[in-house]
Amino acid sequence: MKSLIEQLYREGTLPPGDLYTLLSKCTADDLAFINEKAREVTFRHFGNRIFIRGLIEVGNCCHNDCLYCGIRRSNRNIERYRLSQETILACCREGYELGFRTFVLQGGEDTRLTDERAESLISAIRNSWPDTAITLSLGERPTGSYERFFRAGANRYLLRHETHNAAHYARLHPAGMSLANRLRCLNDLKRIGFQTGTGIMVGSPGQTLEHLVEDILFIGEFRPQMIGIGPFLPHHDTPFAACPPGNMEQTLLLLSIFRLMHPRALIPSTTALATLAPDGRERGILAGANVVMPNLSPSGERSKYALYDNKASMGAEAAEGLALLDQRLKSIGYAIDKSRGDYK
Repeated sequence: MKSLIEQLYREGTLPPGDLYTLLSKCTADDLAFINEKAREVTFRHFGNRIFIRGLIEVGNCCHNDCLYCGIRRSNRNIERYRLSQETILACCREGYELGFRTFVLQGGEDTRLTDERAESLISAIRNSWPDTAITLSLGERPTGSYERFFRAGANRYLLRHETHNAAHYARLHPAGMSLANRLRCLNDLKRIGFQTGTGIMVGSPGQTLEHLVEDILFIGEFRPQMIGIGPFLPHHDTPFAACPPGNMEQTLLLLSIFRLMHPRALIPSTTALATLAPDGRERGILAGANVVMPNLSPSGERSKYALYDNKASMGAEAAEGLALLDQRLKSIGYAIDKSRGDYK
């Protein structure tokens, strides 16, 4: 196993069969070793700096009905909200004063967030804070919408493909959604010029090791600038409520694999990791992550953006908790970097 990890460290790739072996036979000692090699690669390219992004959850209204998601259309038990442009700009203003130079606007696929409204919001942020990066995570859109957002001043777009296996994709999503359209979106985003991010849920219902190998190979071919890896976490008002959460060790293993294959990528230690375990964020960083996204959303709305149960959104996960975040990062040898942190 260590020879496979060394090969991945040296060459940045492995044949599919060896990837399967790594995923299926990794022991605790092997995991510690690959985490160490991933840290070496991260330090080589980024030092001990962890980039921060200000996350603004612009609304939890969504016309999709993904089976794993707490804000799915069919969930009648959730209190819906939409932030006004004025509120979002106030969040950006607060974040800018705290030192954030990247804002991440994330929300459900809301038909009321029209191209015109999104374009107006992006332009207002770009004109008010021209030195910032604007990241969008607003789901699947027509090609023309992405082009408008890019012209308005957005720089980055996050859209996880979730799984590259079409049958598995169909198990996670309602009829009417397709892997082909998700991949069309990703290819559009990259062609238009966005720094593009994709990724997966680890341990999603029905996921196999073969599926994970497919995902690794797809991401290796697509070469995204950002890679989002987080464990599946169930929500009590979804069809997958009784499914077990994703495994921390498997998530950390995949995070390190992606770091070794994509040395310059921006890889967050996700809120889902921090939700799965109190030290999940730190463990993600020690496995090769180099981004965290404290929450800039109004505190009264954060609990409503419930993609899964018990989502961490306060303390070191919150923008107002930067001092605590800085303290926790320093305890493992890292420091906050408030720059835009563009892809290298």
